[in-house]
Parts: sequence; C-alpha cells; structure tokens
Amino acid sequence: VQLQASGGGLVQAGGSLRLSCAASGTFLGINDMGWYRQAPGKQRELVASITKHGRTNYADSVKGRYAISRDDAKKTVDLRMNSLEPEDSGVYYCNADVVLRSGFARTYWGQGTLVTVSS
Repeated sequence: VQLQASGGGLVQAGGSLRLSCAASGTFLGINDMGWYRQAPGKQRELVASITKHGRTNYADSVKGRYAISRDDAKKTVDLRMNSLEPEDSGVYYCNADVVLRSGFARTYWGQGTLVTVSS
C-alpha cells in the first residue's frame, strides 16, 4: 500500500491550494483518512480528518478555511485550503487507516508535500 500526495507549492497569503492524496495497492478498504501538517521546529499536528462515513474534523486554526473530502471509488482524499496564511506553511502529510486483506487495519503515510505561504 502506498499513499502519494501532490498539490503543494508556493502561494501568497489569501490564496488557495488543493492537496490530493491517492492510495494504491491491494487492500479491502479505507477507514479514516486525514491530513497532518508539520511546520519547521514543530511537531506534526492534525489538520483535518474524515471517516469512512464522511464525518469530518478540523483543527481550530483551519475551521472555515479548509475542506477535506474523499472519493472512495478513486481511493483519494483531498484538502481544499482557502484564505491561506503564512502560519499554514509546512509539510503536509496524508494518512489513511487501511484495512488489509488479512482484515487488520494499518496506518499508512504519504511522503509529504510542501506548502509555503508568503506574506
């Protein structure tokens, strides 16, 4: 199982970016999916998550600006980021709780995509 993240880049404050993460490999399904952010010198933190039933959860700092969505047919999770601020800069990682053929679930991480918001 692999997660491939894409969509990061450089954007001015107030701008928007869309991150996408695609899962590949052989597995039975995906439970929760999420996006985390790690700023320089800081710990990785949860930005947004979505359950297999579509229930979403957001960090307080991004509520109203970010939107997470998933497409189970395409095995993807997207993060739409609006009204970006310099404090949103960091490496964004996607993760997914994948149900393997054994029936057990395991968490996988994407490789990270850099988001830089200039002031």
